[in-house]
Amino acid sequence: MSDTGEEWQVARKRKGAARKSKKTHQGTSASRCRQEEPLDIGKTIKRIRETASELRCDGIWQKWKEQLLVAGSASLSKPPESKDTEDPTEQPEKDGEGSPCRQLECVCYGLGSFSSCPVARFQLAMLLLLLDAGQIPLEDCSVYDPMFSTAERDILRKLGLNVLTENEEGKRLAKKPTLFYLMHCGKALYNNLLWRNWSTQCLPLMTIVGNSFTGMSDRTVGREFQRDYSYIYHALNVCEERRLPCPSRLIEVFSDTAVITFPTNSLNRLPQSTWAEPCEPEYLHCPDLEIIQKVSSDT
Repeated sequence: MSDTGEEWQVARKRKGAARKSKKTHQGTSASRCRQEEPLDIGKTIKRIRETASELRCDGIWQKWKEQLLVAGSASLSKPPESKDTEDPTEQPEKDGEGSPCRQLECVCYGLGSFSSCPVARFQLAMLLLLLDAGQIPLEDCSVYDPMFSTAERDILRKLGLNVLTENEEGKRLAKKPTLFYLMHCGKALYNNLLWRNWSTQCLPLMTIVGNSFTGMSDRTVGREFQRDYSYIYHALNVCEERRLPCPSRLIEVFSDTAVITFPTNSLNRLPQSTWAEPCEPEYLHCPDLEIIQKVSSDT
């Protein structure tokens, strides 16, 4: 049975909804999704699997797969003759030699408190479906959110995912084709990720499923966007962005979501000076950064 309760199912889309719908990973208000009592791990895993099954039967899932294919991310979908496995937490299919297909790895930041927040639970369920469809081994998906409880980290490990122990602030270098799953994360996380991979070699390795860059630009004062989030600003000129569909009942879960890629031919049109010694972002003018920064060991 669906656990899409009315308190969020009937929410209407509003300006800035994508920024405000889930803030547990941004260090602001966590009251909506705060865990109040001991967590039943078995029950929570069952709910996650039930949510994944619900999404699989929903039209949004087929549309997402189609859009991902159109975006040139064919590795995120199994061949047409194959069918999705019944349980997305099962290991992916084997290749002809009996070894798991390892063409992609995945990194997920900012998922939120999925044990108590339906929005985060649906986003986790969609992640599991994407891993299954892309034949990405569960252990090749690394997840991190500073707001995860100990029990939530245990659940993610039981599902087979790799739980990171260090706050990378999004500064993860893509050394192979990588799916970055960043649902409703702050702009600084995206900006940091782009800075770390700001080259014609690394950007084409990235596929991002997360907030629309165009949407970020539209909601931010132009001069501030260019000054504070310069890598997103410049990426708008070279990325291919396709909005992913979102039914009205799931507005708070998947609103303003896009699949974003970086075609090599687009990157090569820019002058070489574009890629020279990119400076690490500092965010000196951003009091509300929407990201929990790494705590220095010197403090």
